[in-house]
Amino acid sequence: MRSFVWVAATASLAAPAWAEAPKVVTDIAPVHSLVAQVMQGVGAPTMLIDPGASPHGYALRPSQARALSDADAVFWIGEALTPWMEQPMESLAAQAVSVELLELEATLKLEFRETATFEGHDHDEAHGHDDHDDHDKHGHDDHDDHDDHDKHGHDDHAHDGVDPHAWLDPVNAIVWTQAIADELSRLDPENAGAYAKNAAAGIEAIEALSAQLAQDLDAAHDLRFVVFHDAYHYFENRFGLAATGAISVGDAVDPSAARVAEVRDAVSETGVTCVFAEPQFNPGLIRAVSESGVKVAQIDPLGVGLDLGPEHYGQTMRKLSASILGCLE
Repeated sequence: MRSFVWVAATASLAAPAWAEAPKVVTDIAPVHSLVAQVMQGVGAPTMLIDPGASPHGYALRPSQARALSDADAVFWIGEALTPWMEQPMESLAAQAVSVELLELEATLKLEFRETATFEGHDHDEAHGHDDHDDHDKHGHDDHDDHDDHDKHGHDDHAHDGVDPHAWLDPVNAIVWTQAIADELSRLDPENAGAYAKNAAAGIEAIEALSAQLAQDLDAAHDLRFVVFHDAYHYFENRFGLAATGAISVGDAVDPSAARVAEVRDAVSETGVTCVFAEPQFNPGLIRAVSESGVKVAQIDPLGVGLDLGPEHYGQTMRKLSASILGCLE
């Protein structure tokens, strides 16, 4: 009996013991959803960027800054999406475990499209898109190597040219869900079993979601459409769609008059049937490129207006798909 007590006591000293769930912070709603799925029954993450706000430029409220300073772990897309977060991360969250999801080796990455209109669409252009099955089931065998970098994982990395809207590929959501569970299990081994079980259920749901979206969107492969800002490259690449162009570039900066004119000409000349607005951005620019007979609908990569939580990611993807299919009606 004494031997059992000694072993148990030794084990308890070998790993950190949490009186409560780790304090976890995320950047945007889709990432918050993946973390919330993994943490179900253990705790709940805090989200920094308010629903409806653009992640490309944001000022933290005092309560959000406090959450960041109290965090044990931060899961975020990375500086390519939220360049303004670098300074708060260094000054407020220096002691937190920081995981830039875009930097994980198994994350499939696409390059920014620099032009206003897109000539073609290469469905195999995702980095590692054709060989992700060479990893384990979820492409995640090399996850542990991110610990070889500094604690915040952004020592020498540069995001130049990489499109950060990578959550719109469900394969990345699968990779990230597993990575989140792995990281939380290291941080909080007492709840590792719950994290693993929740991640497995979340991954199964994302796989089913991806299969259903692929089936549904098969009808939209020939749809000609323009988006407000170039945030949907990953979604297009995964599901065989091809936007004709984007009014604004991927970081949603205000477009030049020449770019707006180029997109307007493309709408007129290529038979575009739908122009997609977004809730965060200027509707006047949509009117500037739309013509009579062209449908104007709304899509949103962040799931604005949807309830936060484990179901948010799937609902965001389904709503995006439904908006695109609505242009076929």
